[in-house]
Amino acid sequence: MKFGHLVKIGLAFALLLVLTACGSDDEGTKDKEKNEVNLAYVEWDTEIASTNVVGQVLKDLGYDVTLTPLDNGVMWEALASGEVDGMVSAWLPETHAPQVKKYKDKIVDLGENLTGAKIGLVVPSYMDVNSIEDLTDEAGKTITGIDPGANMTATTENAYKKYSNLEGWNVVTSSAGAMTAALKQAIEKKEEIIVTGWSPHWKFNAFDLKYLDDPKGIYGAEEYIGTFARKGLKEDNPGAYSVLKNFHWTSEDIESVMFDIMEGADPKEAAKKWIKDNEDKVSEWTKDVKK
Repeated sequence: MKFGHLVKIGLAFALLLVLTACGSDDEGTKDKEKNEVNLAYVEWDTEIASTNVVGQVLKDLGYDVTLTPLDNGVMWEALASGEVDGMVSAWLPETHAPQVKKYKDKIVDLGENLTGAKIGLVVPSYMDVNSIEDLTDEAGKTITGIDPGANMTATTENAYKKYSNLEGWNVVTSSAGAMTAALKQAIEKKEEIIVTGWSPHWKFNAFDLKYLDDPKGIYGAEEYIGTFARKGLKEDNPGAYSVLKNFHWTSEDIESVMFDIMEGADPKEAAKKWIKDNEDKVSEWTKDVKK
C-alpha cells in the first residue's frame, strides 16, 4: 500500500511538472506574440518614410517588427481583419474617408500624426496653367497617376464628371516611383506634364512645382495623415499601441527622411539617422512604454 501510494504521488508530481512546463510554454508564446508588431503601409514616399521611422522606434524598444507593403485597399482590409496591427498612412478627412466609413466598426482611430497635408494635380511652374479649369490639351491630354488602388487615382479618373474640360482625358496609372521618375524626366526636357501629387513630398524640394487650383473641390481641402490600429491591440500590446498613439511629427520632419531616401539612403538607415537627431521627439512617443 505504501509503495502504491508513493507511485501515485510520483505520477501526480510528474503530471504537475508537465502542466507547469506547458503553462510556461504558453506564457512564452503569449509574451512572444505580444512582442511582435506588424505595420502595414502603401509604398508612397511619405508612408515609406513614416512607417520605417515608427518601425525602427519599436525595434529600438525591443519589439519584433514586420513592415508589410500593401495596396491601399488591401491595407485597410488587412487592418480590419486583424492581419496587421496598425498603420500610420491614413489621409483624412477626404482621401480615405470611404475606407474609414466601411471599416469604422473594425478599426481604432488613434488620431492625426501629421497636419497640413494636401493632394491634387501638380505641374511644373513653367506651365502656363493655374487651375484644373484651364486645362485644354496639355501633356497630350494625359495625367500621370500612381497605383490603381489609390483613392486619388479614382478621384482623378472621375474628375471629368465635375470638370467637363477633362472629358476624354487619360489617366495613366503605375506607381508613386514611376510618377516621380516621369516628372523628373519631363522637367529635364522642359516638357508638359500633369501628375497626381501630394505634400509633404520631396519633389517640392527638388523641383519648382505648383498645385492647380481646384475650384470644384474634388480633392478636398487641407488634410492630415492619421494613425489606425486593429481592434484589440491596446489590450494585446499596450506598449506598441501607446507608441502609435503618441506618434506625431511635422512636414519638415518627414521631408528630411524622404529627401535622404531620395538621395539614395536605405529607408531603414534614413529612419535611424532621423531618430538619432530627434531623440526628444522620440522620447515623447515612447514615454508610456515600460522599459
